[in-house]
Amino acid sequence: MPPGPVYLASDAHLGAAPPAMEAAFLEWLAHAGRRASLIFLNGDLFDFWFEWGSVVPGGHARVLGELARITDAGIPVHLMGGNHDWWGGRYLTGEIGLTLHRGPVRIRLAGHECLVAHGDGLGGGDLGYRLLRRLLRSRVARRAVRLLHPDFVSRIARRASRTEAHAARSEVGRTRGAALEQWARERLAEEEGLDAVILGHCHLPAEVEVAPGRFYLNAGDWLSHATYLILDEGRRPTLMKWPAGRR
Repeated sequence: MPPGPVYLASDAHLGAAPPAMEAAFLEWLAHAGRRASLIFLNGDLFDFWFEWGSVVPGGHARVLGELARITDAGIPVHLMGGNHDWWGGRYLTGEIGLTLHRGPVRIRLAGHECLVAHGDGLGGGDLGYRLLRRLLRSRVARRAVRLLHPDFVSRIARRASRTEAHAARSEVGRTRGAALEQWARERLAEEEGLDAVILGHCHLPAEVEVAPGRFYLNAGDWLSHATYLILDEGRRPTLMKWPAGRR
């Protein structure tokens, strides 16, 4: 990876986020593309994404175009599959140029040894979701969805999403956030070589120094926070708020 900072964001939920937040995210993406050596989008970039061969969900043209411009310029963009957009495929990788991750990845970012995961299904509790997650990501389920009309599937996904409701219910985020922080602390205790565990999903920005020079990080979301992380070699990770100022 070329030298320079890594910019990391999560949970933009394009399609469900307020229009002003989607516009702010697009501005941030262009800003990151001019400064970063690598951009990492840690899950739920889209509130819903699925690929039917030559058909993809409508909308998001400006963000997809900006992502393509950034990758065409030689800046790597990594996308972690989240619980809303895990089903990315050849359109995102081939047409847009993203590197797609379907599960937690150990990766060195700007000199920091990191474990990056979206966070859904991690930590304690939520057994019902874990079972549903396994079903929805199975080959049988994916093949079945491809037989259905995209408009029908998109309509069902929007009704089932409840992104706005979850974003408004702070107790849901706090519960998830506590479970994810505990999971991150356990990973850092088990793996001495890790400098940071970076998660998303709970929509709560976090910059917690668990031990000297070792961190639990969460970039927050673009539904209400507009926060992101910067990792730079030789410096501690920084949690920022768009358009300016430290959060």
